[in-house]
Parts: sequence; structure tokens; C-alpha cells
Amino acid sequence: MTDVAAIRSALLSWYDREARVLPWRTGPAAGAMGLRSDPYRVWLSEVMLQQTTVPHATPYFLAFTQRWPTVEALAAEQDGELMAAWAGLGYYARARNLLACARAVAHQHGGEFPNTEEGLLALPGVGAYTAAAVAAIAFDQAANVVDGNVERVMARLFAVETPLPDAKPELKRLAAGLVTDDRPGDWAQALMDLGATICKPKAPLCDRCPVEPFCAAGARGAPETFPRRTKKADRPRRHGVAYIVSRRGETALVRRPDKGLLGGMLGLPTSDWRDRPWSDDEAARAAPILAPWRDLGAVEHVFTHFSLTLRVMVAEADVAGDFVWTPHEGLSALPSVFLKAARAGLERLV
Repeated sequence: MTDVAAIRSALLSWYDREARVLPWRTGPAAGAMGLRSDPYRVWLSEVMLQQTTVPHATPYFLAFTQRWPTVEALAAEQDGELMAAWAGLGYYARARNLLACARAVAHQHGGEFPNTEEGLLALPGVGAYTAAAVAAIAFDQAANVVDGNVERVMARLFAVETPLPDAKPELKRLAAGLVTDDRPGDWAQALMDLGATICKPKAPLCDRCPVEPFCAAGARGAPETFPRRTKKADRPRRHGVAYIVSRRGETALVRRPDKGLLGGMLGLPTSDWRDRPWSDDEAARAAPILAPWRDLGAVEHVFTHFSLTLRVMVAEADVAGDFVWTPHEGLSALPSVFLKAARAGLERLV
């Protein structure tokens, strides 16, 4: 039988001593005095942290909360400004969902986030994990908050043999068995901190782990082999062409369609991204303007579900067209795939 009380006591005592200091948290000491984290800051941080590390997300969080200190301020922003500020965080559908959710909270809920999982789940773009995290951390609701870190902790604590992703329902059930009405927000963050700082993916620090006496995988002597994983299929490769149109220190950008990958973002004009390479004739026909194009080689970029080989073609032309002319020094706000191509092309153009 799992000693839930002992596991919870050990982990929460550790969290009281070792909790990470993060700009969206109030911390366990403040929680003991009844102070809760701001729901807006919790929600914003959780959206940013999806598929992103704390060190990478933190500067963005600080910039966002300085520029948009409240959900009402964020809701009032123009789509293009928000998308530009999001550049570099990836998964750009999250930025569109961020605005949709902020506007729903501002216009339909008087600027106040719902204080239950059910209410939070009804907001646009808010999934089960984010709803549980905000409910637990901001409102101290007994919600079961399960991210990748928590899945890893559960897989090791209970030595779950079922490989991911099939193990997800079992890991969520096991995590739910440890949730109580006592300090649910601190419990959720303690599990996250344990997975991020101690129960690491490849080199767990078992000698520093507060729940090591209860860990079934540790008792077997090979905790790093958990969670078990099904072999991933090879990532498919796609091919495309990026076009750099340059004039007097400026580059032509286009606004991508709202739907699809990198939707709504400014980027370089491109061909379609397809399974086979583009020939020279095909690349010339797909170009946004007629110009003496120079082929400057290719850059490689990896998305979640595919790898991309992007040929970079450059032309100097002062032309009209549906372009957003941007100074070369302003290209740093581009999504990383386009920034990579722009830098490679402009370096060779000079």
C-alpha cells in the first residue's frame, strides 16, 4: 500500500525549504499566510511553459507582464503586436489562443478568471492541464496537475512498466491518488520542482530526493530507465524555399495566414513545404516576384513533427507588392526558422 501521508509530508517539507523562486509564484511562505498567486500570471506562465523551459520562458514572462500587467491590458492589444512579442517561444497557435482567452476573461468575466477547473476549461484555448494548474496554484483547488515532470516522477515512484504515451492515463490516475485538499497548490508545484531539479530525465539525483525511500524504480536500482518509452517513428522531412527580397537595408516580409503553422506571424515569403526538394525552375516559379534570384544554399530547422530543409534565395529589388518592409536590424523578432534563413541569406548578401 502507498503511504500517501508520508510521501506528501516528505515532499512538502522539501518544497518548503527548496522551492524555486519564479516570477509568477508567491512561494510556500506566502501561501502559509493565505496569499495566492495572481491567476493572470499563473495562466500566462503555464501557457508559455508548454514545450518551453523555465530559463527560456522567464524573460518573455517578465517582458509581457511589464508591457501588459493585467489580463485587460493584454486583451486590448492588437494581434500583430502580440504575435511579434511571442516570436521565439514557438507553437504560435498558443499566442492566438492567449489573446482569445484574455479577451474572453476581460469581456465575459469582468477581468476575473473563473476559480474552478470547469470554469477555466470553458475558456478558449485552455486545456485540461492548464485548467488544473491555474485552479490549484491560483485558487488552491484540489486539482490533479500532471505535466511531463509529474509523469516522470509517477513512473519512477510506482515503477510503471507501461511505456509512454500509453501510460499517460495510468500515470494521471496514480498522481490523482496523491492529491488532497491540504495545500493542493503547493503540492502541484512541489511535484513540478521535484521533476525539474531532482528527478531529472537522464541523471536523477536520487541521493537528494525527499521521496527516495518510497521510490519503486529507485529500489530496483535503475530509475533512469523510467518512464518506459515506445520507440518513436522517424521524423519526416519536408523541403521549401525562403525568399529574401532586399532593398536599401530593408527586407520584405509577409503576414502568414491565421490558420496553420506559424499562423498570423510575419515571416519571409516561402514556397509550400512539401516532401520532395524544389528544382531550380520550380523555385523560380514559386518566387513572390520576378527577379534575378541567387541561391545561397539551405538551412535546416526541426519542428515537433517534421524536419525542414529550407533553400534560401536572395534578390535585390525595389518593388511594390503586399510586403511589410522591415529594417534588417528588426528581423530579430521573426520566428526562429525565418530568422535562421534571413541571417544566412543577409550574411552572404553583404
